[in-house]
Amino acid sequence: MNPAPVSPSTSHNFGALDWAIVGLCAVVLLGIGFFFSRRQKTTEDYFVAGRNQNPILAGVSLFAALFTLVAYIGVPGEFVQNGAVLVLASVSALPFSYFIIGRFLIPAFMRLPITSGYELLETRLGRPVRLAASITFIIVRLVWMALILYAASAVLVNVTGCDRRWMPVFEAAIGAIATLYTLAGGIEAVMTTAVLEFALLMLGAVMTVALITYHVGGLAWWPEQAPTHWMPQPFFSADPHIRVTAVGTFLSYFISTVCAGGSDQVAIQRYLTTRNAAAARRAVLFGHITVGVILLSLGLVGAALLGYYRLFPAELPAGLDLARAGDGLFPYFLSHALPVGVSGLVVAGLLTSAVSGISPSINSVIAVTNQEFIEPRVKKGAGAEAMKIRVARLLSLGIGVIIIAGSLGMGSVHGNLVEVSGKTVNVFFYPMFGLFFLALFVRFATAMGALLGAVFGLTTGIVVGYWEVITGLPKLSFQWIGGTSLLVTLVVGCLFSLVPAKGRSTLVTWCTSAAAIVALAGIVYSLTTLRP
Repeated sequence: MNPAPVSPSTSHNFGALDWAIVGLCAVVLLGIGFFFSRRQKTTEDYFVAGRNQNPILAGVSLFAALFTLVAYIGVPGEFVQNGAVLVLASVSALPFSYFIIGRFLIPAFMRLPITSGYELLETRLGRPVRLAASITFIIVRLVWMALILYAASAVLVNVTGCDRRWMPVFEAAIGAIATLYTLAGGIEAVMTTAVLEFALLMLGAVMTVALITYHVGGLAWWPEQAPTHWMPQPFFSADPHIRVTAVGTFLSYFISTVCAGGSDQVAIQRYLTTRNAAAARRAVLFGHITVGVILLSLGLVGAALLGYYRLFPAELPAGLDLARAGDGLFPYFLSHALPVGVSGLVVAGLLTSAVSGISPSINSVIAVTNQEFIEPRVKKGAGAEAMKIRVARLLSLGIGVIIIAGSLGMGSVHGNLVEVSGKTVNVFFYPMFGLFFLALFVRFATAMGALLGAVFGLTTGIVVGYWEVITGLPKLSFQWIGGTSLLVTLVVGCLFSLVPAKGRSTLVTWCTSAAAIVALAGIVYSLTTLRP
């Protein structure tokens, strides 16, 4: 029998000591960045850390780059609102994604001394495909960083109890810290901070579960039966309107992890910081283990929060409820229920997580921009490397301004953080990975076929993700975005690659492509007529 629950009378507001710890964290982050700035002598140092990093550090950094504040807040919120299926099925997909990335994709990336993964596309499919992929990546990462800024500022609003009108101020502050940090330290500083982030985030998860266990007198917070507000989450269903299934989660997480690991410059750059393919595989293994540990920990956090607020409904803050506002419960608990000082330390971890999500993206966007548009135009000779680093740091400032502006529009995308991420960021990775798959594994693939496949695949992902907006019909599950987008990319890419192009004029190729895109536009337009 569990002891009687203890009244959670220790609730407090985020106080001066907590703010002081958060401020100290910001200073430490900037200090780390400027410390490593003294070691950046060449662009090789700035972008790939001399290709000699420890696989464990690279793996934890890979986790920090791809598993950001969005997931840290979104996973417990998903558990509270909808249950454990998403967490458990996602973890079960990790061994399979590691096998594909480690055995098939990493050897292709490590074979050449490259800085940008998109250099491989030019070798196989030509310059236009490489540019298309690079530009798409830049757009994706700008959107991703804007989403992280939006999520981080929303968390700070919940933590401090400020009016939501303060969100732009928080977005500007976090964006400025991340930009200055990246501007100074390069990839080595970003990777070093990942260890601090992992420790602080785990502290928040462990402290939350421990404190709730104390308050309820044991493990009484564990749900013995599904709450009435949980939507059905079957093992499998072919109905695309069912939001989450176990099989759907497994496949969608597997596909999204492989697509990100095989096309995202943020991930590819981590591989390139290691010595060889074997070290890169170890980095991916450590990264996957870290993600698995965090996912399971956050699942427990979600279960604990659900049990806590069901046992103590009076502690549920105004404006938040278990059925519709799960994303807000974890940050509220962190700031109001943890001991004074510990709240500040954990929120400092959230700030570090936001910076660790934004900084590698800034670094990778600069790496791609430098490789595609700047380096070919810089004359060789004395002072060239120093000038390229100066240009990279100026680009950091420009990117910071863009993502701060972009974060202001993220509130218009509906859904919890898990869904918003799938609709705004992941939708681009599926056709991008399709380009790499066609280049690496389809011997007859052509540039025209690959580009048309990517266009059709991206359009498919957008249509599925925003089905209710386009057609006015009931929305489709976000778990169908990845599979349909990738499948269409590969099928259309292969079909158009079979169209004879050798010996034909450029005009014929352009006309064929234009006709295909016009047909696609006609299909999308016809969908808008389905509105009831």
